[in-house]
Amino acid sequence: MKKLAQREEQIMKVLWENGPSFVKEIVEGLPEPRPHYNSASTMVRILETKGFVAHEAFGKSHRYYAIVAKEDYQETAVNDVLGRLFNNSLTDLITFFAKKEEVDEKELSDIMDIIKNKKNK
Repeated sequence: MKKLAQREEQIMKVLWENGPSFVKEIVEGLPEPRPHYNSASTMVRILETKGFVAHEAFGKSHRYYAIVAKEDYQETAVNDVLGRLFNNSLTDLITFFAKKEEVDEKELSDIMDIIKNKKNK
């Protein structure tokens, strides 16, 4: 799966959260500074070429929808970061976040619970 540029990921986030959308609706869902309608339309068509979105035609208008699931893209993106920055070590990745001050005990406890529950399945 291809890696997406930041604005492409933002467009995908709008589609994942809002479902099928016209370009105008996609633009409205993007953070500031929002791209011009024509720029957003071009980016959406590029995402379609890359195989991330498809469209339904309504006359001359198109409503776009995601054909790549958010979870599938997240897995690809995390595996990329894991390989490039953490030598494919999940332990190193989790240790990195555990050492950060922004991670509190509750979050670490939640992570441990998830790991324990996965082992019990």
